[in-house]
Amino acid sequence: MEMIDKETKLQQQQQQQHPESDNKKKRFPVSNSRLPQELVDKLKHGDAFHRRETCFTLNLILQFFFQEKRFEAGIMRWVTNMLTLEFSELLKHKALSKFIHSMQQEVKMAEGIQGRIRRRRVFSERKDILNMYNDAELVKRYRLDRAGILLVTDFVRDAITPPTGRNRAIPAELKVITTLRYLATGKMQLCNGDDIGMTQQAASKMITQTLDALVTPPAAFISRFVKFPRMQDEIRQRKAEFREIANFPEVVGAIDGTHIRIVAPREYEAEYINRKNYHSINVQVVFDARYRILDVVAKWPGSVHDSRMWNECGLKEGFENGTIPRNCHLIGDSGYPSQPWLLTPYLQPRTEIQEAYNRAHKRTRCVVERGIGQLKRRFHVLHGEVRVSPAKTIQIVMVCAALHNLCKERNLDLPDEPDIDQQQLEDRPEEPNHIQPFVPDGVQGGILYRDNFATLHFQPEQ
Repeated sequence: MEMIDKETKLQQQQQQQHPESDNKKKRFPVSNSRLPQELVDKLKHGDAFHRRETCFTLNLILQFFFQEKRFEAGIMRWVTNMLTLEFSELLKHKALSKFIHSMQQEVKMAEGIQGRIRRRRVFSERKDILNMYNDAELVKRYRLDRAGILLVTDFVRDAITPPTGRNRAIPAELKVITTLRYLATGKMQLCNGDDIGMTQQAASKMITQTLDALVTPPAAFISRFVKFPRMQDEIRQRKAEFREIANFPEVVGAIDGTHIRIVAPREYEAEYINRKNYHSINVQVVFDARYRILDVVAKWPGSVHDSRMWNECGLKEGFENGTIPRNCHLIGDSGYPSQPWLLTPYLQPRTEIQEAYNRAHKRTRCVVERGIGQLKRRFHVLHGEVRVSPAKTIQIVMVCAALHNLCKERNLDLPDEPDIDQQQLEDRPEEPNHIQPFVPDGVQGGILYRDNFATLHFQPEQ
């Protein structure tokens, strides 16, 4: 009778603490279920040896039983409660007390597993971005209008489209939109995922998959929008556009380097520290007079000098082997070697011709610095610290360069931010640390060519 009262009291306490679990209690009724009397007698009236043996045997039986019904936490809870009720006066015995304690731990573990198993997947509501915003709003948020987004998607649709529509598969358009949002803002991937109703993990996978598809040769996305002119008509047009700036002739592009800040890489960290003492990727870029990118090289760590990037790039090889027509010139700052196809300024002009050459050179070369500014303003991921690996940063730079040219091709405006002042660029002196640190082979011929070029085109007016 005393035992039944204990059971009833415990059941009432549990119902008061967990009234919502009445249905579960009906499934395992404590008051109507009893342990076998033989087991109770052995544990209560046997000696210490038999109590230990009985606990050991009971443990083996229950372990086998719980493995068969692993997620029935209610059964384990009932057994634990019954043991506590039946043998509360014997808990001072070490063997029984230890056994009941281990059973309670098993109950907690089973309830935890059961809770995880029963958790339902929650899907966030996805936004229909293309139908939610007009073209002006799309450009403001993603840097491309609707037609531009669909154009980019068509380049990589086969590579990023899910093979099936199961498990709410993410369409190719949404993957491209997520990547564009990341490039345009440079925000954390968690924020980009929240913008469209995705988790951070899903946003990260989408961005990685889309970048991989855009830079791989089958997509031909980079080569379609970033290419150096080689046809005579294109070259003539580029020369005419540059000549309108400061009457500097025979120029098709302006070259310079820019550093993209990155987090400290895990390998070869020292090689990525640039002359301004932060980690970066050194990017060589060539712009035309309309701020379109003609060539981009993004593979060198920040410690590499601009002159080395130039000496080992494919564009220089094109000038040397004649695949780029003659009478085409690039203009660059004093960090580059003077060559017949790369015109640099005079560090110490001594004649009126050289001063006139330098003035026109400086005004014309400002194109590349303004172009780099436009590129970083359009895609803010390049403006701050890129918090990914160097290899992924290189992909980001290449994709941003191609997207920048696509925006130029579609005449899409830049974000409403102050532009770089032309007069400030022209008045800025050369940086001493950027002067070429050595004189490579062939520079002597380039200096002579520059002298002849200046004498031919910058004679003072009579």
